[in-house]
Parts: sequence; structure tokens; C-alpha cells
Amino acid sequence: MGTQGFSELMARLEKLDFQKLYQDDFFLTWDKSREELDAIWVVADAIRKLREENKSTRIFDSGLGISIFRDNSTRTRFSFMSACNLLGLEVADLDEKKSQIAHGETLLETANMVSFMADVIGIRDDMYIGKGHTYQKEFADSVKRGFEEGILEQRPTVVSLQCDIDHPTQMMADSLHFAHYFGNGDMESLKGKKIAMTWAYSPSYGKPLSVPQGGIGLWTRLGMDVVLAHPEGYEDMDDVIEVAKKNAAECGGSFTVTNSMEEAFKDADIVYPKSWAPFKAMEERTELYGNGDFDGIDELEQRLLQQNAKHKDWTVTEELMKVTKDGKALYCHPLPADITDVSCKEGEVDASVFDRYRKELYAQASFKPYIIAAMIFLQRVKNPKAKLEELYKADVKRMQE
Repeated sequence: MGTQGFSELMARLEKLDFQKLYQDDFFLTWDKSREELDAIWVVADAIRKLREENKSTRIFDSGLGISIFRDNSTRTRFSFMSACNLLGLEVADLDEKKSQIAHGETLLETANMVSFMADVIGIRDDMYIGKGHTYQKEFADSVKRGFEEGILEQRPTVVSLQCDIDHPTQMMADSLHFAHYFGNGDMESLKGKKIAMTWAYSPSYGKPLSVPQGGIGLWTRLGMDVVLAHPEGYEDMDDVIEVAKKNAAECGGSFTVTNSMEEAFKDADIVYPKSWAPFKAMEERTELYGNGDFDGIDELEQRLLQQNAKHKDWTVTEELMKVTKDGKALYCHPLPADITDVSCKEGEVDASVFDRYRKELYAQASFKPYIIAAMIFLQRVKNPKAKLEELYKADVKRMQE
């Protein structure tokens, strides 16, 4: 994690204004102030520091974290479970196929029925444009109403574990990884760094846009030079593009869009190649599912696979990596990657490149449980600094050696 001490982290936290995070939810990074984001990064490092020193981080004696995954997941699912466990919460997974939702139970009813003992609800809903973020907000509104009407003894906080617009826990974790890689966890070390968020070829279709959108929406706030690259036809949401432009103008970095992967990689400090589906195609798929047109969905899938196949040259090779800064850019991916001749015949990245960065990729993933834990911590604890110092001084051993 680096050498920054616990007292240094507490000194940084004391200078930040983040009180609005308390008893709030977390949906989109650009809805939060820069100091609120900084507080999450500092608390994530502090919680990690506690665990590294074998100190307990339990702030709950009982309670639940409700896990709602409307799409498949490994890393984010286990990161949420790990974060809840780290703070003393048990996790209950809401499997909609086994619930009364299939029998017409309303979202208002579902949200309240699962929240009697809940302190946090993590939701991943990323597959359908215009649906995921809306579902998360409606869920949060439902538990807020339940609390205000006296049904719930406490209002659980809602954390987006990915929606159709943003992937905040992933982007926050990745940014902390960058900051430790380049500057001992200090976000100021990222100013002026060039990062290439690029599309890459995949033999599958329909991957969410929330990773590239979340990336450009956050990194433009850190004074980075952000380049979004994709073939023509793979554009992101116009609204998020405008967010990135606005952030870059206000925060001292830059934001550009190109249709050249090599141009994006040139002199880059960080490269982040990741396949995603065209925004227009995701809109079309959402409409087809809404109409129950499964033949139309099959036709769309074949059309998009053919479209992807025209861009197999959008892949990370050793030669392409050589055009990055000193030929040593940090290669990143949210995982799992489509690795050529390993997980597929042709994919996002050559096996030699992936293997060379395997340690860094796994380190990148390791930050997510701490980011989620920090989000929960700041949204449930009124005085986070005092509580963290209490945990540190108490020195209750997490594991008896």
C-alpha cells in the first residue's frame, strides 16, 4: 500500500469537508465534491492500514449488507462481501428469481422488506441503458420513505456497485491504485499524467459502457490528460462526454476523443483498454428486451459481433506498448480480460503483455474492498476520524496469532 502512516492519513482527513456523505448514498462520482472523494480515498487507506497491522475494523456488532446483483460478477460481488465483513456486517444476497418479485411484488415493498436490519445495500444493475441508475435511485427513495414513515428503524445507505452510467467503486479503486503506483497514495501525483481509456476488441458483445464513462467522468477531475479512444460507432453517452469536458476545463487537465488507439497510447503514463458496446446498440437492446423481442435481440447480437470483428486490430500488443511513455505505461483492466490465445483466440490484450502486468492488475483489484468499506464507513459513522483513531488505539486483534 505504501509507507504513509496512520497519523498522516488522519491529518489529511481532518482537513477535508465531507460531512454530507453521512447518511447519504453513493451513485455517481461526479455527484460528489472533490473533498468527499478524497475522504473516501483516505479512509480506504486507513482501513487497509488497520488490517495490515492486524487491528480489527469492526464498527458493527450486528447488521446486514444486502447484495443485489442483476448481472454476473466475481470481483465486485466478493469486494462488497469483503467490505461488509471487514466492518462487522453479514451479507444477504437478494436473488430476484427466488423472491416474490417474480410474483409482482413492487420495488417499494421489496426495498422495505429486505431492509429491516440492513445498514447498506449494494446494487449492480448495468445492462440496460436508462434502467440501472434509475432502479438504484428508486430503491434508495423507497428505503428513505420507509424510514420517514417509521417502518425502518434506520435508513440503510445505498451504494452503486455499477449501473448503466458509472462504475464508481471500480473507478475509485483504480484511481487509488494509480496514486499508490505513482505517488504513495497522493492524488496530486496524478496531475498531468496521460491516461488512455480505449476500446479494445472482444469476441463477445454487450459489455457495459459504465467503465469508460466512469473513467472519463472521474479522471478528468484529477487534473489528468484523459484520452478516450474508440472506433467510429462506439460512442459513449453524450451527457457523460459533457461531464468530462466540463471537469477538464475546471480541474486543469484535458479531455480529447480520438478514433486511433495508437494516438491514445502515444506517450501515455497509463493505458486502460476495455471493450464496450456502442451506446446506440445498448439503447436498442434495452428497447428489444422491454418489448420481449428475443428474435430481435439475437439479430442485434449477430450484427454487433460482426461489427466488433472489423476492429480486431484494436488490441494491446508488445509493439503498441512501446509507443507509451518510455515504453513502460501502467497497463490496467477491471478484469476479466479477453486474453489472446488464453481466454479466447483473439481478444483485448496479448498474453505476454497481460502476464507482464499480472501483479499490478491483481494489486489494482485489491483496492476495491477498501473503497467500498470506506464508502459504507463514511455514510454510517458521524465522526469517522474519531472512530478510526479509536479502532487504532484499541488495538483489538483481528486475528489471534
